[in-house]
Amino acid sequence: MQRSLADSRVKFRHLQCFLAVAQFGSVQRAADSLSITQPAVSKTVAELEAILGVKLFERGRHGAVPTREGQLFMPHASACVGALRQGVDLLSRTEGAATLTLEVGVLPTVAAALMPPVLKRIAALWPRVIVRLATGANPELLERLKAGSIELAIGRLADPERMVGLSFEQLFSEPLIAVVRAGHPLTMAPAPGAGSPSATLEDFPVVLPPFGTLIRQSAESLLSAWGVAPLSAFVEVLSVSTGRALALENEAVWFVPLGAVEYELQHGMLVRLPLPGPFAGNGTGEPVGLIRRSDTQPSPVGRAFIDAVREVARERMAAMAATSSSAASATRRASRRQRRPARDT
Repeated sequence: MQRSLADSRVKFRHLQCFLAVAQFGSVQRAADSLSITQPAVSKTVAELEAILGVKLFERGRHGAVPTREGQLFMPHASACVGALRQGVDLLSRTEGAATLTLEVGVLPTVAAALMPPVLKRIAALWPRVIVRLATGANPELLERLKAGSIELAIGRLADPERMVGLSFEQLFSEPLIAVVRAGHPLTMAPAPGAGSPSATLEDFPVVLPPFGTLIRQSAESLLSAWGVAPLSAFVEVLSVSTGRALALENEAVWFVPLGAVEYELQHGMLVRLPLPGPFAGNGTGEPVGLIRRSDTQPSPVGRAFIDAVREVARERMAAMAATSSSAASATRRASRRQRRPARDT
């Protein structure tokens, strides 16, 4: 009887405020995201704690951190909110109903190559849909997914503790490359690794992915293979637009996933630097995948989005395999020409 009474007193606003605070780790930021006041959020969370008879957050200098009870309650609260959204989406499919909404998280380094063809397919199947794309670092996307503010994410596999309650379906492997502007001095000098690569690279700014990311580890592997000593100065940035500007305007050497700069490479704005021996060809492959909550099912438009992502990913894998094969063939032909003895004249 007591539990039934508590169930009936929990309202949507309680779950909404609880999930927002859990997602942002701050009552103020949660209030901003919900467009209500901070006292209103604090009061609503306090009401929920009183109804449930447990403390859901530890509040301190580092913000609001879910307690053990809060962590246990989070997936169920998210499932309730997600189920309600799915129900609304189903009803929205009736004639004359409101436009559908799909909220998706995607890495900024993946969005440019993947989203245009995916969204073209979605527009053809679901002409009345609003797609909200949230871009951010992988940990941020995972937290938003767990909190239920996005339905699915396209990102990278994280440490096991971060993947609790989530599933990862690999879509393709994204090469990490080094690029510079067309006409950059490095493109006219001996390839890094032939001579004194550390002195060559240290003459220019270096732009790296943020510390702690998988692609940062790959960038450091490339630098090590080039024989570059630990850098004393560099720029860390995840923003594709900022990295592009630094490469084009500041002579920077930019370590970036291939998909983020395909347009610039195709149009000759940026060029790839030759990679050192172990990575010659397509660089380091970093898996990109579809990440979903294990305890929820996608909405109808979400399923269509997933199908479109899988289809585009298959096409992308096939295109990259063809490019890699062509490049390998060209390398073998060049090697044979170099070994061929010169004819007497």
